[in-house]
Amino acid sequence: MNDKVFGMLGLARRAGKLSPGHDAAFESIAKGRARACFLCSDASDRLKREFDRTTKYEGRDVPLLEVPYLKDDLYAATGIRAAVFTIDDEGFAKKILMLLEDIA
Repeated sequence: MNDKVFGMLGLARRAGKLSPGHDAAFESIAKGRARACFLCSDASDRLKREFDRTTKYEGRDVPLLEVPYLKDDLYAATGIRAAVFTIDDEGFAKKILMLLEDIA
């Protein structure tokens, strides 16, 4: 596990820049707030397909990434159990994407 990624997710949650769960993530993307969308590795195939379409619908270009963490890992980091979430701040999104590239 990457403590820096989890630390950034926790900071984003406390700053109100994390939209966890299906409905919150979908709304964040639809309203143009999402800067990145993440799916847990144990998310269902249906959820992965749905958010693949949602992040590209009507010319949207929200980065979508499957993270190498389980829902339980993210629950431990954020206190929220969800298989999909968006980051709604450019700075947090860039930092988390950079940290995830480092572990890939």
